[in-house]
Amino acid sequence: MRFFMPLSLLACLLALLVLRGLATNEAFHDSRIAVSVDKTTVPDRLLKGGPVIDARGARNEDPVSYRIPDRTAVLSFDDGPSPEWTPKILEVLAARDVRADFFVTGAMTTRHPELIRKIVAGGHELGVHTFTHPDLVYQSRARISWELAQTQLALAGVAGVHSALFRPPYSSDATAMDDWNYPVIKYVGARGYLTAFIDRDTDDWRRPGVDAIVKAAMPAKPGAGALILLHDAGGDRTQTLAALVQIIDRLQAQGYRFTTISEALGASSATVPVHGFQLWAGKGFIWATGVAVLTLPVLVGLLAVVGFLNFGRFALMLVLAPLHARRSKRRDAWGPPVTEPVTVLVPAYNERECMANTLRSLAASDHPIEVIVVDDGSTDGTADIVEEMALPFVRLIRQANGGKSSALNTGIAAASHDLVVMMDGDTVFEPSTVRELVQPFGDPAIGAVAGNAKVGNRDSLIGAWQHIEYVLGHNLDRRMYDMLGVIPTIPGAVGAFRKEALRRVGGMSDDTLAEDTDITIAVLCDGWRIVYAERARAWTEAPASLQQLWSQRYRWSYGSMQAMWKHRGAVTSRGPAGRFGRLGLPLVVLFGVVAPLLAPLVDLFLLYGVLFGDAPITLTSWGGFILLQAALSWYAFRLDGEKPWHLISLPIQQLVYRQLMYIVLLQSAITAMTGGRLRWQKLRRTGEVAAPVEA
Repeated sequence: MRFFMPLSLLACLLALLVLRGLATNEAFHDSRIAVSVDKTTVPDRLLKGGPVIDARGARNEDPVSYRIPDRTAVLSFDDGPSPEWTPKILEVLAARDVRADFFVTGAMTTRHPELIRKIVAGGHELGVHTFTHPDLVYQSRARISWELAQTQLALAGVAGVHSALFRPPYSSDATAMDDWNYPVIKYVGARGYLTAFIDRDTDDWRRPGVDAIVKAAMPAKPGAGALILLHDAGGDRTQTLAALVQIIDRLQAQGYRFTTISEALGASSATVPVHGFQLWAGKGFIWATGVAVLTLPVLVGLLAVVGFLNFGRFALMLVLAPLHARRSKRRDAWGPPVTEPVTVLVPAYNERECMANTLRSLAASDHPIEVIVVDDGSTDGTADIVEEMALPFVRLIRQANGGKSSALNTGIAAASHDLVVMMDGDTVFEPSTVRELVQPFGDPAIGAVAGNAKVGNRDSLIGAWQHIEYVLGHNLDRRMYDMLGVIPTIPGAVGAFRKEALRRVGGMSDDTLAEDTDITIAVLCDGWRIVYAERARAWTEAPASLQQLWSQRYRWSYGSMQAMWKHRGAVTSRGPAGRFGRLGLPLVVLFGVVAPLLAPLVDLFLLYGVLFGDAPITLTSWGGFILLQAALSWYAFRLDGEKPWHLISLPIQQLVYRQLMYIVLLQSAITAMTGGRLRWQKLRRTGEVAAPVEA
């Protein structure tokens, strides 16, 4: 169920893209045109017969052909309807009381339903000209059936009719039948269609001139019946329109009557009304297609927003990250060195596998510390391990399970020192971590410091993906936010606070599932500066399975949204809160929520482009995006002093991991908007991050 709603939404968006692609003849488009081959399987009587081939029912094995009667002309128009030319052609026909046949495509029908209704209202006959106008010689029987059925669905939806007439795209007169297209005619006939070729091809689509079109429309023999091909779509039809008037006038002067194919053959109209399920299925299809056509500009606009946000974020990172790196190299950036003792708080709930490693890493600290482990009702003997280690600088506090915020508040109240470092029970520090973390407190305006959380178990594929995310998506972001003075989150794995700052904002809150983001925003809004200490490295055990990763990120995403909503009043506040509300909060929402929520559109358009558009151009564009990501990731790794060989997995990360994070965020947004509640979910730890490792 966790995947159902987000994936359903993405599937609906992809379906809208495909429907729109069908309506514009982009999806499933095939521009191949067959060259005539031998005619060994085509009966000679059909090659020399009339333009209408009947291969229906019992005649399928032995088709017959029909000619248009003498002194009878049938005007037929292909490829429409066109909003520009079809109405003008209908006006000419109405003015001369002439009925004709319109062989329409499904794609044009869905886009211009009012014209189909106008054709039917004018007493004209409709014919099926496929949905996407492919040469059926190259198509499978399943594709041919789909082309016919989808066009009938469109006709039912826009006018409540079906048609028993069919004309193959790129067809000519009966003499053009060959060993490739003859089986198509028989297959279509077996499905109940009468196939209409032509007697006279005006080649009006070439725009050869009005006189040439009129001449080509004239019957080969005076008085002979003629099924004449013209076009009401596909380009400029000015010549066709002018020639149509002359064709009608000239043939009427020769005693010709104009009628439809069915009437010329003495049959009932091929355009028949439909009812029931077929009618409503057609209406549903047309409605969905209309929504898709209207939705596309919105999706394209949102895609542009994604591009603007991502490139804007990249630009800010490239400008601000180097400035932060240069500042970090200055040892006197914050004033005199901070040497006073520090309290390190370790809230712990069932951290048996990791606790010993955490405490051993703190024992190696080169800065004076006291450690307070707050056991929050563990049931796995975590507190027993702390007691057994009997480290002199460690105090253990046991309490009933009250959650992480409660455990931290207990530790804050018991802290002996003015500077408080917070870390998770599954994290290990390097010897210099605490010292590096507290140096910015040499500046009295600084109320909190964010450390550099790193993935310790990065040797697995999932770990490597998270390692890339931490370096690029977390640490590089923090450099940018630091320089803007709006760091939104101090990681729970490694962060430090002035005790006074914590007291002034009321300590840790359990209002959200992201207590680290909540307290960070609260401290910012209280007027304190928050900075990022890149040398204060902590090694944490990242989730080792996709299920655990989902649980963690779902909580992070949902909790962060809760924190943003909780502090929404900062937008209209004055002073430091207002600065964060009008600069930091919009940036966090845009870069952390809006852009990731809309980012799946990139992948949807990628998938659509590969399947239905120009695959080489689409893949080239995506490759360029990956190269940009790789360059930025390499730069982030270089700033962090990391070896870049983990970036080998970046393309796979973009195809798998990034999509998973999209779905997590989307599910979190759905939960938030529907008012759902999310419980804290404890991750299963292995304790494999045993000691600090070198970058």
